Amino acid sequence: MEIGVISDTHGLVRPEVYQAFAGVDLILHAGDIGSFDVIIELEPIAPVKAVAGNNDPHLSHRFDEKVTFDLERRLFTLQHIFKDIPQEKKSNPEWIKEIFIFGHSHRPLNQQVGDRLYFNPGSAGPRRFNLPVTVGRITLNGNSVEGRILKLE
Repeated sequence: MEIGVISDTHGLVRPEVYQAFAGVDLILHAGDIGSFDVIIELEPIAPVKAVAGNNDPHLSHRFDEKVTFDLERRLFTLQHIFKDIPQEKKSNPEWIKEIFIFGHSHRPLNQQVGDRLYFNPGSAGPRRFNLPVTVGRITLNGNSVEGRILKLE
């Protein structure tokens, strides 16, 4: 299964997103959507699950702040702000059982800690500071999970 992951669009869907998400089965939007039009633009690519971010008070009637769901024997948590990523204790070849997807910082992150993956696709909206403009993809294949950060520029 291929999952497109996007965050911090702030009302903008860049044309490069269509190519980056070609062939995905699901899109997860980790908040700061900016406008419901973003969801409407993404839905023809694949079904969208989204959460409201701290800049989305006008969308809080449509989207929760946090969503958890099971997908292919893994527990997903989708939220905008995630603060406490534990320190990595050791490299663990164990298969990933939980996936935490978040945004807010505009900084991409793809980090496994034990049997958990912490994934922030970065920001796909208007450029902020000198941070890259990015989205992510997560591939679920049996016991294998691969997260990738994709630059849009």
